[in-house]
Amino acid sequence: MRVAVSQFATSLNVQENLATCIRMINEAAVCEPSLIVLPEFCNTEFCNTLFYNEQLCNAQPWYADHNEAWDQALSTEGPFLQTIAEQAKKHDCYIVINVTLRRDLLRDLSSNKQDGAIKSNISVTSCLFSPLGKLIHQADKQVLTRHEKDFFSSANKAQDIVTTPFGKLGLLTGNDSMTFAVSRDLAMQGTQLLCHSINSFALDHSNLHGPARACENKVFLATANKVGSLITPKKILQDKSVLCSAQDDIPQAYFIGVGQSQIVSPTGKVLAKITNNEEGFVFADIDLAEVGMESNNKRRPDGTDLIKQRRPELYQAQTALINIPLPIKQVPQPDDKHIQESKVPVTANVAIFATYKSNETAIEDVCYYIENNLSDIIQLPELFFLADKTLLNNPEHLATVACLSQQLINEISAVLRPFQYVCTSLVIEGKHQAVLISEHGLFAIQQQLHFCQRYQWTALGDEVNIIELPLEQGNINVAMLTADDANIPEIVKVAALSDIHVLLVPFDIQEPCEVEYSLLARAVENRICLVAASREKSFAIDLPTGNANSNTDNKKKIKSQKSTGLIVNLTTEGALLTQWKSGKFTGYINPPLVKHQQGKITKAVIHPIAACNKVIASQNMG
Repeated sequence: MRVAVSQFATSLNVQENLATCIRMINEAAVCEPSLIVLPEFCNTEFCNTLFYNEQLCNAQPWYADHNEAWDQALSTEGPFLQTIAEQAKKHDCYIVINVTLRRDLLRDLSSNKQDGAIKSNISVTSCLFSPLGKLIHQADKQVLTRHEKDFFSSANKAQDIVTTPFGKLGLLTGNDSMTFAVSRDLAMQGTQLLCHSINSFALDHSNLHGPARACENKVFLATANKVGSLITPKKILQDKSVLCSAQDDIPQAYFIGVGQSQIVSPTGKVLAKITNNEEGFVFADIDLAEVGMESNNKRRPDGTDLIKQRRPELYQAQTALINIPLPIKQVPQPDDKHIQESKVPVTANVAIFATYKSNETAIEDVCYYIENNLSDIIQLPELFFLADKTLLNNPEHLATVACLSQQLINEISAVLRPFQYVCTSLVIEGKHQAVLISEHGLFAIQQQLHFCQRYQWTALGDEVNIIELPLEQGNINVAMLTADDANIPEIVKVAALSDIHVLLVPFDIQEPCEVEYSLLARAVENRICLVAASREKSFAIDLPTGNANSNTDNKKKIKSQKSTGLIVNLTTEGALLTQWKSGKFTGYINPPLVKHQQGKITKAVIHPIAACNKVIASQNMG
């Protein structure tokens, strides 16, 4: 099927917005698509911020009152959506459009003007029209931002998917893509293509969260975003007044829809993208049969089925928490007494050490490095001393590795300093386990939690262990996840809800998207620092042709890409606020500070104190 995504600007004039939608549908229809995806808030204009006039010191919400929000909203039987239905029939294609919908039918029957202070039931809804011009599916937005909650109501039930002759579609709106939960639920129902409508002035969605949703579920993603100003001039209270967020002090000039509409493959590869914030469309040809629940696409390169390896019983206790924002905890500033009280350090020194040696010589190599290194935590890859892990399927060799693991603990602990630790994975008691080694020996263990083919012989653990780790500068909470565990977003969320500051990941990279998107998303979306180490591997990747309005798979070029681990750090204060203060907006609201593993030794400073703040700054993004 051919999928097109369109990006454009809207205003507070509903009729003008309808005309824009028709024009952009007609433009996209030239490529004869099977499906067109349009942005969020196609009928109106909405920016996820309060408005502030410096002269008057007066903050006001987006709409003048709830009556204005109601006037902007649509009914499913009204002329706006009926016209979109006609466009779907005219062009013989499916159309996804996101609008605000009136859900309080009794209000329309009332002859009296409602008090503008009273909130009505209005949803932010993605509507799917069939080539027959029928509204065949609706999906209400589930995760509302703080300012959307003032005017709109979120979905009161989980979304369903819709089956078409091309395959199964799931509808995704705005911030519903910011964490894994909504997309995962749709994927578990069999979604093959996520149709994502968004209204954002930040690059976070297109460069991280969107591709992460695609690759962690092995599904296609089609995202359409807004362009143009997200703030109407009528919202300015006085001429020459400064319009900004009351909370974040964000200049009006930055509230421009970033565009970047794109179509992404199940591996995170961008198939087609508009690399600017100008009006336009882009398309790609995809085959949804490649990503069915029973297809080989759901398998990792080592043969592990990423859906079947899930263990819902491990996450059951957290089910109610997974779909709500993480608890709000303000970041203490360096002079805050809370730092002394909590003893959470502002900084910690971490290092990744990846030896190229094996067996006893690998242990010797690590010990030599430790003796000449002052890092608080040294992260090693999964079973770093084994070049060929398939040998572990042999019971005799497994016993040999278990003995080597004990030797490793003894020798490494002998060269560690006080308050210094090494993390890796070993074979202990016949089980594959992540370990923390201190000067006194084995400090903590974490059994592998999810099945993977390369360690099919190991028994699995039943819980995430939260470790209070004493450092010279204070105590931090850490968790360890090995094998494929850190790629499972549910289990990382469980650890994050237990107030960890740092996630340690000894792993063996299987595909580039693990470090490009998956592990990076785990850190950003849960507000935790992350240190992940792997042996370097080479992967063959396809290069896009760079032609925006064509099927990028027509001409394939292959190159080799080397991938390994990374260190993900957090800023010590709100990333967005830092940018406003410096006057340099990078385009990102919640950017991670990333240092990729390079060669044998990679060092970095992380900020565990920043993980005390679980407020995701990207709540502003819509």
